[in-house]
Amino acid sequence: MTGFAAVILAAGQGTRMKSSFPKVLHPVAGLPMILWSVQNARTLGADSIALVIGVGAEAVQQTVGDQVLYTVQQEQLGTGHATLQARELLQGRADSVLVLYGDMPTLRLETLQRLVQLHHERRPAVTLLSVLSDDSMGFGRVVRDPDGAVTAIVEEAVATPEILALKELNCGVYCFDADWLWRRLPDVPMTQPKGEYYLTDMVGLAVQDGLPVEVVTITDVTEVQGINNRVHLARAERIMRERIAESLMLDGVTLIDPATTYIEATVRVGRDTVIYPNTVLRGQTVVGEACELGPNSVIQDTTIGDNCRVFASVLEEATLENHVNIGPFGHLRPGAHLGEGVHMGNFGEVKNAYLAPGTKMGHFSYIGDARVGADANIAAGTVTCNFDGVRKHRTVIGEGAFIGSGTMLVAPVTVGKRAKIGAGSVVTRDVPDATLAYGVPARSQRKLEDEEESGG
Repeated sequence: MTGFAAVILAAGQGTRMKSSFPKVLHPVAGLPMILWSVQNARTLGADSIALVIGVGAEAVQQTVGDQVLYTVQQEQLGTGHATLQARELLQGRADSVLVLYGDMPTLRLETLQRLVQLHHERRPAVTLLSVLSDDSMGFGRVVRDPDGAVTAIVEEAVATPEILALKELNCGVYCFDADWLWRRLPDVPMTQPKGEYYLTDMVGLAVQDGLPVEVVTITDVTEVQGINNRVHLARAERIMRERIAESLMLDGVTLIDPATTYIEATVRVGRDTVIYPNTVLRGQTVVGEACELGPNSVIQDTTIGDNCRVFASVLEEATLENHVNIGPFGHLRPGAHLGEGVHMGNFGEVKNAYLAPGTKMGHFSYIGDARVGADANIAAGTVTCNFDGVRKHRTVIGEGAFIGSGTMLVAPVTVGKRAKIGAGSVVTRDVPDATLAYGVPARSQRKLEDEEESGG
């Protein structure tokens, strides 16, 4: 055997969340909190990951998928009992076992790396994570002898005043020698009055067996604050958001006011981009270099090229190539694709449509289910009437076309290259290339080449 396995405890009911779905599926910085623990275990290189689930097991499995092994804790009988459920899955697979919680998303990967590394170097029975804190947070106390060796973990509920005065707290995160863990875990005593089995008692068993216990001690309490209610959830969100903002700024992104900027962990932003207050970046959003985003913009699952400007607008599942300018009050809906240099002014909306490079869409227009050629001009109030009450239809506007203000394009319809549509027209039939059309309904009036050749 080599390497290590991981057990993630995620079977709790989370009743204090007062929620209709499992606690570990509540998002923190854009990810269900359980995925933070799974991601850390995978990044650490765990050979196998056992996820102990209970309440809402099916929903958790749908979220996490096949990247872990699953075991169900039918009765909620404590952390020791929960860990024991993973024995059949993991026994014989690895030399050591990391145990952590599914509701501790703020725990840093670097801290877990220190824990695993120390355990592999020293080879004790147990390596535990502790934190120094004046606020006990209800955690158990780490008890040491005069030489500094750990002798026990004492839960706060049964601690004497002397033990309660200790400032070193047990975080509930451990690395165990695998053979010893699976052999001794059934010996954890039942704790009254709840009738539960606590993993903390494994420390006492190690001492009883004369085996060493190692400790990694941290001072940043924010890493180990579990989530039991919505207040804790909001606190974890703030902690993670601050870390994300700090990382981006150190990588060359300017956040005018980090406290009012909301960026999820899955977002990527290029250097020299400036993000203004009240801007939200969510999901699989990727932003290029030297962009300006906000203020007051919401951008989700969108790819943005370099040197783009998004001002007070909403973008969903859209694509912007380089040098695109949007807003204020623009709305890109799913499938919107704006080519290089496209300008979309205030109160414009694009859905499932491609605007080729150089197109100008000034303001108060809707382009849906359409393809617009390069360097076209979409004047104010233009609407592609794409829905007939039953089906959606496409509009095609050729390159260099000019669509006058207040034009209704009743799809399916094609406006040819360099065609011009007069203001207030209702276009129900195709307009050929280089043709002037206007009226209600619009009719083709003359070829624009003929007018140019006659000097008109």
